[in-house]
Amino acid sequence: MAAWHSDHVDHLADRAAAAEDAVLGRHVVRLWCLPRTALGRNGWPPTREQRWHRTWNYWWQAHLLDCLIDAQLRAPSARRAGLISNLITGIHLRNRLSWTNNYFDDMAWLGLALHRAKDVIGLDVDDALTELTEQLHIAWTPDGGGGIWWRRGDGYKNAPANGPAAILLARTGEKARATEIMTWLTDTLVDPTTGLVFDGLRIDRDTGEVGELVKRIYTYCQGVYLGGCVELARTDSGTLWRERAERTIDAIAMKLAPNGVLRGHGGGDGGLFSGICARYLALAASELPQRTAADTARDIVLASAEACWQGAALAHGPLFGPDWAKQATVPAKGEQRPSRELSVQVGGWLVLEAAAALRR
Repeated sequence: MAAWHSDHVDHLADRAAAAEDAVLGRHVVRLWCLPRTALGRNGWPPTREQRWHRTWNYWWQAHLLDCLIDAQLRAPSARRAGLISNLITGIHLRNRLSWTNNYFDDMAWLGLALHRAKDVIGLDVDDALTELTEQLHIAWTPDGGGGIWWRRGDGYKNAPANGPAAILLARTGEKARATEIMTWLTDTLVDPTTGLVFDGLRIDRDTGEVGELVKRIYTYCQGVYLGGCVELARTDSGTLWRERAERTIDAIAMKLAPNGVLRGHGGGDGGLFSGICARYLALAASELPQRTAADTARDIVLASAEACWQGAALAHGPLFGPDWAKQATVPAKGEQRPSRELSVQVGGWLVLEAAAALRR
């Protein structure tokens, strides 16, 4: 199958629009044929289970929702506003009429998307936001020096849970707790040598004893830490959080963006990692003073978006691969490739919306 080349569409906004049309067309349908609902199918072409949403991923849907809000900022429309409302309804229904689950990172992501939906199209989601932020408060404990748990009953505190929680709490007026979370992240998970953010810390829940520092490095962890730094820098009279944001951007550029393109992390949840990083690099490029680090963040987003677009295959619109530096291929019938997965496609859409936002 021929690649989806840049000469088909010249502008970043048009590329983001093409990604939106492709992802919605391949993945998004009504939930169980119910009117005024929507949900993203986990795979395309869908298996029988995926057709009826017997398997689903709560946090993938949160990022699908966030992409739709990006698109609404790019090109407002009443139709899309209705789809955003329908997707929120679908998530709530598929989650058994609940906003919460057992994963605090998941709940932070949905809270962030709902908060943006309220800001952008005026949806009344206050009750859901209150419930989700209350869960993040419950998740904070002094074990391991502070921070929130990754999931209920688990002995792990990590960047993927603490980063988005800090961003959400900062945006909802709880700067003190957001600062506590970000300080814990800095003191516990940031490598003082490289500036990179490690994945997490294992803790014995019964004794509170600190165990293994898990030094896996993901673009995801850098992105959410960067996002938290940027939120705190907005209202910080000093330069501490701005400098930490700039250090993180430099670390991403040096270690995680070969030839300026964010590295991939495969399919499954990993399909979203670099798209999330791109979102917060774009935010940093817009919010930080226009100097070296902000320019570096902008360059990474634009180079990653260009590589993602150039490497896409053609299948009812652009079909993205899990590694933007490589050519994507259309999966054969029954073939289990990462490009089938909603996470990978939303990850590609994320970076294209991030690039389009920089040009606005």
